[in-house]
Amino acid sequence: MKDFTEYKNIWVFAEQRQGKLMNVTLELIGEGYKLSRERGDGAKVCAVIAGNGVSPLADELYQYGADMVYVLEHPLLTQYTTDGYAKAITDAINTYKPEIVLFGATHIGRDLAPRIAARLNTGLTADCTRLDINVSNYMDYLEENTTASLNGLDRNDQSKGLKQTRPAFGGNLMATIVTPNTRPQMATVRPGVMTKREKIQGAKGELIKAEVDLTPDDINVEVLEVVKAAKEMVSLTDAKIICSGGRGLGDPEGFKLIEEFASTVGGVVGASRAAVDAGWIDPIHQVGQTGTTVKPEIYFACGISGAIQHLAGMQTSKIIVAINKDPECPMMKLADYSIEGDLKKVIPEIMALWNQ
Repeated sequence: MKDFTEYKNIWVFAEQRQGKLMNVTLELIGEGYKLSRERGDGAKVCAVIAGNGVSPLADELYQYGADMVYVLEHPLLTQYTTDGYAKAITDAINTYKPEIVLFGATHIGRDLAPRIAARLNTGLTADCTRLDINVSNYMDYLEENTTASLNGLDRNDQSKGLKQTRPAFGGNLMATIVTPNTRPQMATVRPGVMTKREKIQGAKGELIKAEVDLTPDDINVEVLEVVKAAKEMVSLTDAKIICSGGRGLGDPEGFKLIEEFASTVGGVVGASRAAVDAGWIDPIHQVGQTGTTVKPEIYFACGISGAIQHLAGMQTSKIIVAINKDPECPMMKLADYSIEGDLKKVIPEIMALWNQ
């Protein structure tokens, strides 16, 4: 058993794009605050942000709960590259030794976190939907393994590991994973499943400008140009209202009604995996375990029966409204409001009432 006394604090990778913090960053700072309070040992919530000219974002990170902000600035970090970011952050982790490091399960987070974990020779749990502090399980491990050394640590300190929970076996059960033998403990967390703290205007914290040792030889890819997709981007994770369609729409034409519905109520269009697999709509709209995890104010499930993979991605929505012909399907039982009937008749009535 290694000595972990040097490892302290909870780090959150503060992902930013073009100088704007991703929403999952703020969610993870809120989750880091919760975990620090569960530990009860004064662990600080720290954001680590990489880029060039990104120091001004520290103020926003403080306002959402970061006690400290580590800034990694370098001209070679202006555009995201796996090699550059992985080296800079790995060096910072080796220098400052955080005990827990959290990443959003975004395209960048899923690319970056495993590279860093491999360089640190530590574990990584992907796509977590819940995080907790482990108290009892590690103590049980010590009781069962009487030859395990505590290396001079207090038993209570050793028990404060991270429990990382994620769906497994196609979403049919939840697996909880611990990392007792290595540090830092690392996880990627799905956007939309954690809760941001209330913003505190004027909040301040400690700023640390970490040294970044990068040369062009460290980066094997050169970014020549950034081309944004021409198609309209769908921001499911930030949407307050989502109107999702499933197999019950009958055909691709059914999504024209869903698009009109979303436009009427000020929402965005979502879809079940069945509708996406049928080729009725672009995968960017998919909600669920293999799509996007969402937590809107209102989720309209139109013609969606409620496969467990879909429920795993939207069941924390504040209000769920289900429209379906089958009153016994899982979605109708989960919903706060269930409407039994033909969605092609029900949806126009809802739109008419909405416009009154």
